[in-house]
Amino acid sequence: MNPIVEFCMSNLANGSQQAFEELEKDTDLDVLEYGCQSYCTQCAMSLYALVNGEIVEAESPEELIKKVYEFIEENPLF
Repeated sequence: MNPIVEFCMSNLANGSQQAFEELEKDTDLDVLEYGCQSYCTQCAMSLYALVNGEIVEAESPEELIKKVYEFIEENPLF
């Protein structure tokens, strides 16, 4: 089972699109996008993704990519 990384469409428009595109290339991840994840306050304040249901946030797309991989490494699924 691959880690699941979920993005909100509004947050993609706010700047996380580059992170989405880069992570989507990784065949060991399931990267999904949704219309709204109901984290509006989080979405307005920073770039974020849900990784296996947990919020991972960053100030830039590059930092978000790094933090997603760090989160997955520190929180294995099994």
